Amino acid sequence: MAPPRILLCGDVLGRLCQLFKRVLSVNKSAGPFDALLCVGQFFPDSDDRLDEFMEYMEGKSEIPIPTYFIGDYGVGTAKVLFDATNDPQNQGFRMDGLKICNNLYWLKGSGKFVLHGLSVAYLSGRKSSSGQRFGMYSQDDVDALRAFAEEPGIVDLFLTYPFYVLAPASLNPLGVTNRAAPDDVPPNISLESGSDSTAAELVSDIKPRYHIAGSKGMFYSREPYSNVSAAHVTRFFGLAPVGNKDRQKFMHAISPTPASTMSATEISIKPPNTTMSPYEAIDKLTPTKEATKRPIDSSPEAQYWRYDVKKQRQGDGDGDGDKLCFKFLSSGSCARGEKCHFQHNADAREQYLRGVCLDFLVKGKCERGPECQFIHKLLEEGENVSGQRRNFDSASRSKECWFCLSSPNVESHLIVSIGEHIYCALAKGPLVDDHLLIIPIEHSPSTLSLPPECEKELCQFQSILRTHFKSHRKEIIFFELISKRGTHANLQVVPVPSTKASSVKTIFSLAAKKLGFEFETMNVDTNSEGRKRAKIHFESRSGFFYVELPDGTILSHAIEENENFPVQFGREVLAGLLKKPEKADWRNWVRCFVVIAREHSADEQRIDSLRLSAMVQSAKPISSPVPESLYPTLAVLMLAIGLAVAASFFIYEATISRKNRSLAKELITGAVASIFLGFGSLFLLLSAGVYV
Repeated sequence: MAPPRILLCGDVLGRLCQLFKRVLSVNKSAGPFDALLCVGQFFPDSDDRLDEFMEYMEGKSEIPIPTYFIGDYGVGTAKVLFDATNDPQNQGFRMDGLKICNNLYWLKGSGKFVLHGLSVAYLSGRKSSSGQRFGMYSQDDVDALRAFAEEPGIVDLFLTYPFYVLAPASLNPLGVTNRAAPDDVPPNISLESGSDSTAAELVSDIKPRYHIAGSKGMFYSREPYSNVSAAHVTRFFGLAPVGNKDRQKFMHAISPTPASTMSATEISIKPPNTTMSPYEAIDKLTPTKEATKRPIDSSPEAQYWRYDVKKQRQGDGDGDGDKLCFKFLSSGSCARGEKCHFQHNADAREQYLRGVCLDFLVKGKCERGPECQFIHKLLEEGENVSGQRRNFDSASRSKECWFCLSSPNVESHLIVSIGEHIYCALAKGPLVDDHLLIIPIEHSPSTLSLPPECEKELCQFQSILRTHFKSHRKEIIFFELISKRGTHANLQVVPVPSTKASSVKTIFSLAAKKLGFEFETMNVDTNSEGRKRAKIHFESRSGFFYVELPDGTILSHAIEENENFPVQFGREVLAGLLKKPEKADWRNWVRCFVVIAREHSADEQRIDSLRLSAMVQSAKPISSPVPESLYPTLAVLMLAIGLAVAASFFIYEATISRKNRSLAKELITGAVASIFLGFGSLFLLLSAGVYV
């Protein structure tokens, strides 16, 4: 059986048309190829290429061969990947790629899978501790790869984000160019920019036969290098971006024989130009590094079997025979079996299954600290953990939050539009039919505390909505209540008739006086300037309420610590303005709205049908009072009558002298002929399928 033929590609940057044109050309001249693996940034880096990119995402343009990518960041990421994660066919634990569209698969986080007999491992995205859902990998992803490194077998391909990887800075930058031929190293390469020491450590642990990376703007093919404690060599390919100005190579073809089918002699062959491992210093010093983090055994196996059960249960003592087996604890099995020198402790496994932090059990402490979502103590037998206090990081908050896109509780059928940092959704309990919410994708307590890039996109959403509703003779009122009890920010968007827009400021001021306070008024020229000033007023306040009026005026009120400010204040005021007092509390209407949403989403699970029911439910369909089956008959009848009357008109004009003609008869005859001929022509067109 012939080995698989694989194409490798660097940063795509949304240039799918250029990429697949090249794939078709290469496939025709040197193919066929079995798959395309893309490393580096896959999504566009600007809005200019988004339309071209979405043509492929929506299936309008064809992807010629199965394509896998790991660079899940860039313009349009949130919308495309959010839809993919909610696709029923992508549910469950999948490491072989989440299907985006036909022949396109997203390698999310980290994992290992088999592709045409080749063992492929990957680390998707860039390093981050911010808890972002897309474009970043977590410590859990890294730990999973380290566990895979301990499994038997050789990884054929390893895909990572950074082109040039470094060892820890204390080792005098040692990366993939270390011990390489100086003439082969690309000139002017930056040692630090875009590099990641974590990737270097993983390459050293996994020891793949091929390491492929991108995102450094150039092509680099390193000589093979030997691996510490492994017979095979590793080859490295760094790939340039698609369509780069320097015409650097962005696509490379390989045809490796799967290691699982090779003999020990074949796998251990070393080419003449093989060098020593560029990561050898990492291998030697890794135990020292671990020792600086925590006072444990610095033996080679301490990296894997590194927690003393006695220390966990008693807080003191040491003993190699009491260390837990990481593999058994996390997966319930261990490839070493009876040969394993460390404990396969069923009690510890039970603790892990009951929610005790894995790092806490294995390492003796959790590096995430107080933000970890799991329990940091051993549970007694029969102890109920449901009432215990747990700390949540951004990811766990997202699971509980109604508004986080990553939450299983988010009602996706209400979503109207998804941007890069912001999305827009229909209100669950609408004050009016087209009541909307502008919501940050990432968990944030208020829209006034958003970073600049999110704030910019929020203002763009506001501008688009203002333009849209102005064409429908409506003006938008934006308001937001910020409090310590609040969870996820949501800016309320309530369209009101243009005739009532001038009364909004007055009615809000009157409502404020009834509660015993007065709004602070800010008159600004632009929306962004107004929000900046509101942000200044909000800083260090325990609570804040503000309203953005159609003329650009902002009404704001700083809520004192013990002030009893109504949670539904904004809705109550606008409900009075619109004469809909029964809708002042959203909970009174949410049940009816949810029933409507479910009826529509049960059929197609699409926002289009829900938006139709929610935003234009008041519009009645226009239908003809005349049955369509009568159109041909009416057309023939009316045209016949019209022609007959028109003929009588011309006969009258030809046979009667001008002196004896009656003007009234001429007008009546002409009008009757015109009416019948006009309606006859209309029904003739309608019967032919031409709608006018």
